Amino acid sequence: MSEQAEIATDEVTLGRHRGSLLEVLGVSTRLGLTSFGGPIAHLGYFHEEYVKRRKWIDEQSYADLVALCQFLPGPASSQVSIAIGIARARLLGGFAAWLGFTMPSAVALIAFAFGIGAFAGAADAGWLHGLKVVAVAVVAQAVWGMARSLCPDRERATIAVLASIVTLAWPTAVGQLTSIAIAGIVGLMIFPGASSSSISHMRFPVSKTTGISAWVIFFALLLGLPLLRQVWASHAFEVFDSFFRVGSLVFGGGHVVLPLLQTEVVGPGWITNEQFVAGYGAAQAVPGPLFTFSAYLGAVMGPEPNGWTGALLALVAIFLPSFLLIAGALPFWDLLRSVPVFQSALKGINAAVVGLLLTALYKPVWTSAIYSPADFGLGLVAFGLLMFWKFPPWLVVVLTALGGEGISRI
Repeated sequence: MSEQAEIATDEVTLGRHRGSLLEVLGVSTRLGLTSFGGPIAHLGYFHEEYVKRRKWIDEQSYADLVALCQFLPGPASSQVSIAIGIARARLLGGFAAWLGFTMPSAVALIAFAFGIGAFAGAADAGWLHGLKVVAVAVVAQAVWGMARSLCPDRERATIAVLASIVTLAWPTAVGQLTSIAIAGIVGLMIFPGASSSSISHMRFPVSKTTGISAWVIFFALLLGLPLLRQVWASHAFEVFDSFFRVGSLVFGGGHVVLPLLQTEVVGPGWITNEQFVAGYGAAQAVPGPLFTFSAYLGAVMGPEPNGWTGALLALVAIFLPSFLLIAGALPFWDLLRSVPVFQSALKGINAAVVGLLLTALYKPVWTSAIYSPADFGLGLVAFGLLMFWKFPPWLVVVLTALGGEGISRI
């Protein structure tokens, strides 16, 4: 099939209506302003906004996307956001989704780097604790919704429970990948010959030619940048290489990225360890992906480029692998997930993803937020507003933040 024919087919299979770049940017920006709680909580916000409320992507495709992004290096929640943006408004839609979700926290951290200490004392703020509590409600809602659709029988429910136990006992990216891989093998064994009627018909408007090009660029940069760095003496080039490599090699995203970043920027003396720790503290007080911590690091570095130039350089470098990887994977993921045998494996994989969400609901989301009966009550109120009263997530975030501030004053 020609590339033009592939694109025409995508127009049909993506649905009757395609969104605009401004629409994608607006929705993702609101999520970027309100999505507290870390990458697993972000998936809960996305599920409520993109799947249930706006119906930009169906339940099965969303589950498949989450499973794919768990296998790819980089920040999983950002990759899911990019993929949904691509589905809604092509590759530029993926960029708009990344921009909206990333910029609020990046701008806040750059401002902090310039000495505007708006978040300096935020670690003990009542409103921040309220935001952690609302993350419990959001993740609980996501676990509930995804479990109902992805674990409808006792076999898949058992896979989810076992995957949760494994990741609790083995709380690393390797543990997550292992549980997902084993669940896929179990799915092949107990769900033979999956019916094609369960396969999602949604496709993503990325041609195989574009996908291959993205993979070629990714590996050329990953392998070529360290070599060129040896012959081209430029601090800007060194920064780009370091942050690109970190974004390419970290599985699981979130806090897993911190040791690598510390090695890359503190080790050569670009910033001090005290500056690193201060920036990490500020990053806990902002919504969106933790990878935006790179913007702070780029801004405070001693050697030039720093300031806004260094921040943008580091930010683009650490997220570029995610964009290339997801753009490269989507067309082949479409092909692979349409094979009935692979659908059997996906049933097990998606059940394991529910188990990972269940683990994250306990740790770190629950353990970092629920300390008292008042916290538990506030979480129940947020859960009820989301589940039964259908309040929009941004409003629940605001109300719960105010509730957390009120509890802190009692």
